[in-house]
Amino acid sequence: MAITPDRLCELYPRVYHMAEEGAWDSIRQRGLLSTTALLDLFEIHGNDRIPIESQHRPQSVILRHPVHGQVVIRDQIPMRESSLRQCLVNMTPRQWYEFLNRRTFFWMTEERLLTLLAARAYRDRTHCVLTVDTTRLVAAHGDRIRLSPINSGSTIYRAQPRGRQTFRTLPEYPFEERRRLRGVRSAIAEMCVDYGVPDIANFIIRVAHMRGPAETEVILE
Repeated sequence: MAITPDRLCELYPRVYHMAEEGAWDSIRQRGLLSTTALLDLFEIHGNDRIPIESQHRPQSVILRHPVHGQVVIRDQIPMRESSLRQCLVNMTPRQWYEFLNRRTFFWMTEERLLTLLAARAYRDRTHCVLTVDTTRLVAAHGDRIRLSPINSGSTIYRAQPRGRQTFRTLPEYPFEERRRLRGVRSAIAEMCVDYGVPDIANFIIRVAHMRGPAETEVILE
């Protein structure tokens, strides 16, 4: 059985996005943009896009533009390509990277956010965490929202099969089946929006810098 927008917002009233430290000013001005959207905005063309958009990014990448300034595209450290090749279904790694890079992602629970903040690759760095009102986000962008049962950007631990069918619309998502097996907190792992959320500032509840589980600065509340 699927999940309705009202039920989704009732069970997950807030969703979370982890960005680079200091990213809020850029996000507030431009919106929350996917990697593909940023490459388009910063006029990165042809072969220059491939290492950023179509291959694994072991490190963050800085983009600079004479008009738009500077942004950081975050690394993909939790994605191990050897494991990715084994768990992909009817897709190549390049297709998967391009598929993910076209989307902006949100964690459905604070627990999942804190797990990522505590991961070895990220726990010693400061991150900008956006807390977003799910109801307003879904009302504005529900037709472009997809749900995933797994952490699609990680293949470190017991990489689960993944492909185009990993992300489903609300009417397609097997919520009740997963709720019975995993409980509400684990029934949905991620929410994503195609290409970007240019009006993300309209849905923000809170913006803070965090290092591990600790807030180091509240930017907006």
